[in-house]
Amino acid sequence: MRQQTAEIRTASFADLDTRTFHDLLKLRIDVFVVEQNCPYRELDGRDVEPGTRHLWLTDGGAPLAYLRILADPDGTARIGRVVVDPAARGGGHAGRLITAALEVVGNRPCVLEAQSHLVAFYGRHGFAVSGAEYVEDGIPHTPMRRERIDA
Repeated sequence: MRQQTAEIRTASFADLDTRTFHDLLKLRIDVFVVEQNCPYRELDGRDVEPGTRHLWLTDGGAPLAYLRILADPDGTARIGRVVVDPAARGGGHAGRLITAALEVVGNRPCVLEAQSHLVAFYGRHGFAVSGAEYVEDGIPHTPMRRERIDA
């Protein structure tokens, strides 16, 4: 799948149809739980929060890549669940999706918990390491932050 033909979609939980939500969850579970062998609570209740935005790339079929933006209580945006279908990796989809997410975030501060091998990738999008590396579900992670951008 060429990057240029994939469409970016954005929705709140209330605007997702059941098939789309199923396909987004399937991608998340296939990668995070099965491929990365991390049994954890995928359904954490945050998908349905009014401030959550779901972004994904699709070629008209199943999602190629996905992430969600959460609204933390202090107004900070929190990007998470960044995932690319194994068959679509290497096509620039994650970068395109992060760029779209940062457009949604606007000038608010934004945080994420990067898998540590992806620190440089997120650094190219304006994020800086904001804390010590830690291990979650056997995978090293690094907290990162993108400060407020004044217009």
